[in-house]
Amino acid sequence: MNKTYIPTQESKKNTKWYLIDAKNETLGRLSTNAAKILRGKNETTYTPYLENNTYIIIKNAKLIQVTGEKKHQKIYRRHSGRPGGLKSETFLELQKRIPTRIIEKSIKGMLPKGPLGRKLFTRLRVYSGDKHPHEAQQPQQIYLV
Repeated sequence: MNKTYIPTQESKKNTKWYLIDAKNETLGRLSTNAAKILRGKNETTYTPYLENNTYIIIKNAKLIQVTGEKKHQKIYRRHSGRPGGLKSETFLELQKRIPTRIIEKSIKGMLPKGPLGRKLFTRLRVYSGDKHPHEAQQPQQIYLV
């Protein structure tokens, strides 16, 4: 009979930091790998209803790539909640204005909806440039294949 895995206090204290360089990476492939690591699916102790102590840093968000004509065709929409408050912009416009928002929105859509997904999303750090303030955590570099 299979037994439910319940983590010990020791395993909860071990935090892991991963660093992903988004330079010339495809948006979807980077996002799926990051969401998988945030969920903990790369660990042997994966439990669907528990959060793991994993943090992800993504740098060079302004250099992310998309395939095909998505640069001109992909539209990001947001609504203020007021009548006529719908705002739309293309991938290129959003990349110039807020390059980190593209990756954040993509990964957030791949996480579970509800309290667990919101908690996991707080463990994602996205930076548009090459610098990040998390050198003290000694993040492990991940190379996407």
